[in-house]
Parts: sequence; C-alpha cells; structure tokens
Amino acid sequence: MSVVGIDLGFLNCYIGVARSGGIETIANEYSDRCTPACISLGSKTRAIGNAAKSQIVTNVKNTLHGFKKLHGRAFEDPYIQAERAKLPYELQKMPNGSVGVKVRYLDEERPFAIEQITGMLLAKLKETSESALKKPVADCVISVPSFFTDAERRSVMAAAQIAGLNCLKLMNETTAVALAYGIYKQDLPALEEKPRNVVFVDMGHSAYQVSICAFNKGKLKVTSAQFEQLCAALLSRVEPPLRAAMDQREDIYSIEIVGGATRIPAVKEQISNFFCKEISTTLNADEAVARGCALQCAILSPAFKVREFSITDVVPYSITLRWKSSYEEGTGECEVFSKNHAAPFSKVITFHKKEPFDLEAYYTHPHEVPYPDSRIGRFTIQNVVPQHDGDNSKVKVKVRVNIHGLFSVANASVIEKQNIDGDHSDTPMDTESSSKNQGKDDELVCKLVNIYTPCNSEKNKQDHPNQPKAKAKVKSIDLPIQASLYRQLGQDLINCYIENEGKMMMQDKLEKERNDAKNAVEEYVYDFRDKLCGVFEKFITEEDSHKLTLMLEDTENWLYEDGEDQPKQVYMDKLQELRKFGQPIQERYMEHEERPKALNELGKKIQLLMKAVEAYKNKDEKYDHLDPAEMEKVEKYVSEAMNWLNSKMNAQNKLSLTQDPVVKVAEMLAKSKELDSFCNPIVYKPKPKVEPPNNGQAKANGEHNGPVNGQSGAETKPDSAKDNPQQTKPHGEMEVD
Repeated sequence: MSVVGIDLGFLNCYIGVARSGGIETIANEYSDRCTPACISLGSKTRAIGNAAKSQIVTNVKNTLHGFKKLHGRAFEDPYIQAERAKLPYELQKMPNGSVGVKVRYLDEERPFAIEQITGMLLAKLKETSESALKKPVADCVISVPSFFTDAERRSVMAAAQIAGLNCLKLMNETTAVALAYGIYKQDLPALEEKPRNVVFVDMGHSAYQVSICAFNKGKLKVTSAQFEQLCAALLSRVEPPLRAAMDQREDIYSIEIVGGATRIPAVKEQISNFFCKEISTTLNADEAVARGCALQCAILSPAFKVREFSITDVVPYSITLRWKSSYEEGTGECEVFSKNHAAPFSKVITFHKKEPFDLEAYYTHPHEVPYPDSRIGRFTIQNVVPQHDGDNSKVKVKVRVNIHGLFSVANASVIEKQNIDGDHSDTPMDTESSSKNQGKDDELVCKLVNIYTPCNSEKNKQDHPNQPKAKAKVKSIDLPIQASLYRQLGQDLINCYIENEGKMMMQDKLEKERNDAKNAVEEYVYDFRDKLCGVFEKFITEEDSHKLTLMLEDTENWLYEDGEDQPKQVYMDKLQELRKFGQPIQERYMEHEERPKALNELGKKIQLLMKAVEAYKNKDEKYDHLDPAEMEKVEKYVSEAMNWLNSKMNAQNKLSLTQDPVVKVAEMLAKSKELDSFCNPIVYKPKPKVEPPNNGQAKANGEHNGPVNGQSGAETKPDSAKDNPQQTKPHGEMEVD
C-alpha cells in the first residue's frame, strides 16, 4: 500500500506521494502534475479532470466546477442563493436540506449531492495515484481550508468515504504548508530555545489565508489564523488579515508565500511592505499543500519511518456548549474551546443529573464564522437515572476536537455511588481537577452561566454549605450518546452514494471498452487502407485489392452512420470480419520480410553440423571421443533437414508474392530448434577429463617442489600472517567471543 496527500483545491488538485527518496508530485495520464477540479457528465459516461475541462464550453450545463464552496451548506443558505446566479449548472435542494446539483446523465435528469461530486473527483485522483504507483492506494491525508467549519469538514470526510479512501486526517492547508516548510529545516531552534516565528501567506483561486507558525526542532505549533474569501484583484483586502494576525504575534523571522495568486506582483509588494521584509519563496507555490499532506500521511502511517515532527494545530473558532439546567429551570452554557485553542484536544465535564439531558454545541461568535448557521450539533446523553438514594448521578462527559478538526462528544459515563454517607450538593454542573488526565486531556474549568436566573459558585456555596462526607465506593458505567449533527449525511445515505459511485464507475468502464472497440475498427480501416497502397501492394492481386478497398470504405461510412452508437460486441464482430480478409495479406508480407533471416539461420546450422560430421570422418582428434553410432544418426538427421529445406525453398520460389507461402518462418525456427536439441548434445559432447595422479605420485613429485635458483622459501611463499592474522597464533590457541 502507498500513502498519498491530496490538495483538494478549488480550481486544481495535486497529489503528493511519500517515497523512500522523499516527496514527489504525481503526474496524471496527460503528464500534468495538476488535475482540474472539474467533472462533466454525459449521455454515456463521465469525464473527470483534464477531459472534463475541455467540455466546459461544449457541455456547459452538465460540467461542474467551483463546487468546493458548496460543501456543508444548506440550500437556503443566502450564500448559496447568491451563487446560483453565477453558476452555469443548476443547484437543487437535497432531501436533507443540503445543496446538490441537477445534471443530465445517461439521458435523464439526475440530482447529485455535493459529496457525490467531490467523491467522483477523489476517486479519479485515487485512480491516478494507483496508475502512477502501480499499487493500491487507500490511506490519504486531504487538505481543507483552515476556516472550514464542522459541517464543511464532515462533508469532505463523507466524499472521501464515497471514493473508497481512508482519510487519516483532514489537514488545514496552512498547516500542511508549514509542515512542508519545517520538516526539512536543519537550523531550527532547539525545543528549550525561543521558537522561530514564520508567517505563511496563502492566496489561492478562491481563498486567502494567513497563519503564523512557531517552529522548534521537530515541533510545529500554529499559536494565529485569519481568512477572507476574496478575488485576487481586490487588493484592498490583502492587508487586513495580515494586520489581524500580527496583533497576536511579533518577532517574525520570515514570510513564506504560496498559492497561485501570490504570483501577482502587486500582492507581493503589499505583503512585503507590510512586514518591511523581503518575501521568501522557499516552497513550491502550487504543490506545497499536497507535499505537506503527503508528509503528514507518511508520519501517520506505520509503513513509513519519518523524522519525528510533532504538530499542534488550533481550533479556528470558539465553541460553546448549552444545556438545560435543573437549577431554577434555567439554561447553562459554557465555552469549552476558545479560539486558537490547541487541537486535537479533549476535555471532561462533570454534570449532576437525574435524567437524560441534551448538550447543544455551537460556535460562540457567529459573526466570526463565514457560515450562516452557528449550530454544530445536539448530543443526547441517554440512560441517566437518579442514584439509589434519589440523589443526582454524577455524569462525566468528554468533549473533543479531533485530528480532523471536528467537534464531538466522545463519550459519557455515570459514576454510580455505593454505600454513601453524608449529603451531596445539588448543583447543575460541577468541575473537578484530575491528576490522571495528562497531555491533551484535562478536566474543564469554567463558570456556569444561567440565562434566566443569575447563578454563580458563591450562591451555590451559600445554599449548600460544606458538610463532611465519608469515602464512597463508586463504579463507572458508560452511557449511550445520540448525536444529531447539522448537515450530517447518514451512513445509510453514504452507503447508497458508495453503491451509486460503483455503478457509475462500472458504466464508465463499459463505455471506455465500447469506445476502444469502436476506435479499433476505425484505426484498422485507416491503417490497412494506407498499407494497401504501400507495403501490402505486392502481396495482393489487383482484383482482391479493389474488393478490400470497397469493404474498408463501406466500414468507414458505417462508423459515421449506423455504426456511430453500437454495442461493444458489434464492433468486435466487425473488426473480426475485416481481419479475416486482411490477415492473409499481412501474413504474406510478414513471412516475406522475416523468411531470409530464418533461412539464413537454419542454413548456417546445417552447414556447421555437416562440417562437424566431415571432420569426424577425417579422424579429427577434436571428435575422436564421439560414438560412431550416434554420429551416424546425426549425419542422417542433418541430411534429412537439408533435403527438407531444399524442397521447401524450391517450391516457395515457384510461387508469386500474392500466394500464401509453402513454408512458414515458424516451421523453419522449429526445425532449427530440433537440430539443436538432437544434434548438439552428440556433436559438442565434451571430451572426458584425464584422471589426476594418485597420492603416492603427488608426494614423489612434491619432493622436487622446493626453492630453486638459490631463492629462499620465504620469498616464494605468500605473507600468510598478513593475509590472515589468525594463522599467526600458536597451535592450539582458542579465541572465544
């Protein structure tokens, strides 16, 4: 399996892949490293990527592009209603209230959810990856803008599921850029030193993002992110996000720019003037996000060993929980995650309840969120009952912003009291500190707010003075949670979309096979007609050539008339019919071209074997060890082969080029192999080896092998001690390791 990073852009998409040599960007079937985020649906099949982009003009109402901004949105969203007038294709309200598109596919009007559309694009990128890598691809990291909300992120996750991808992480685009920048830096400050602050300015086709990242060796922390969706020409909007980001961070080391729009000279000039620094272009402006995602995927995958590099991202918007409070029929709420809080992160809240209760999550400051609905979801904590003594049950609820940037109520449990002595204060919510929770999990410390009746911790203390309590024996029981997330696709619907995507992929495959069969007929017509007037001209009679030419012309006319839209089998039958007439001509040509080489090879082998037989008869000592009976068989076999070849070639020479050959190249090659297999083991049998002298003779000869001509023995012996130090040790010495 391979791991890839996908930059799911508004205009174009990029695929980065992690290999042992580093990160590279994959090229598609057009040898292009970027794939347009474009899908065109037709009467027979779908075109995705480069092929779809060419149909924006010819199939305008059924060619989809710029659909990234539709994720997670309701059809009634004012933003969507404003966009409807700008889009060439038709938007439609889906059964769950989300936005979809209506296009004509397979000659009928069909609605598609935005998750299905992006799922088609991701499936194409998956196919491109597998084609380039020659292996299956499932695990991936997909980029999203840092300002995407929960609903938008869940929509992209559903699209990945439809495409058959296992998204290990939805990664903020700015974080991906920062990772691609930082992981190769060798001069970053050590962990205990002051971090290096780098500004990343990402201005793409549809979004403008600014982030400030603090780097230490092996560590990346995103501490500020601001955004504004804008058109690149509106240069007046360049500076405000920069200024907003700088309000929270100073001491900037460098400014890195990415995104296609940062190539505009006026944009670069404004950014440079604001920071009073030269702009750095260390990163590939187009591919940095995909490369960062691929790096992250390699870090998360157990199949790759990557340099240790921890990443701490942030929560882009503050999140608040609201619930009904039993205290004086009020409503409680608390901000559980503040803006720019570290992520991923978990917190635990303790409630005192006697019955099931709802927690509603929403974005605290709706005006900061580029999304009309501030609600995230409603979570019902079920199976909550009073304690045996009628007292409130203590319910611990863990809330989390996960690796994808999604908020959830991860789990809930009730602390069941046993053998309790003493009283318990009846508070709507309690907060505790715990030494067990370390790292990224901690108990929430916040202040209860009652909307209808003022309430604070001091009042609770007055109503419920401290009383001594005995130690209680408790046990924890997990509680079921029913989650209702706004704009969330149900799993049943996702499964239906997965099934539909499979059917559409099969339809695409069948249509491709049908077109390939049709193209094969057309290619055969053009190719064979050219050769009839060229290399095949000498191998067909004039009468047959005229008939075949008419047949090819009729086939060509059929292709553009009745044969324009036929099943695959019809084209295959048509091609077979043409080949029945054309194959003999092609074979005559091929036999004529290859016959001289095969004839020469067989003739040489016959001559060599005949020379060997003649040498044997002349008592050549080279062959004096051979068996006479065997050599007689060889002589007979070679003579028969020569007679066979002469008779075949005499018959062949009497034929014209327009007639089928008497002997084929394959027969000559087979005869050549027969000669090799039968004759060579006999003729080229090696002479038997002469037996070496016995030991007595060797010893006698060895007495005369001493030094000669006054030379000492030391001069003629190799330096054995130098070559093998172990040989210099005294006899019997043993070395034990």
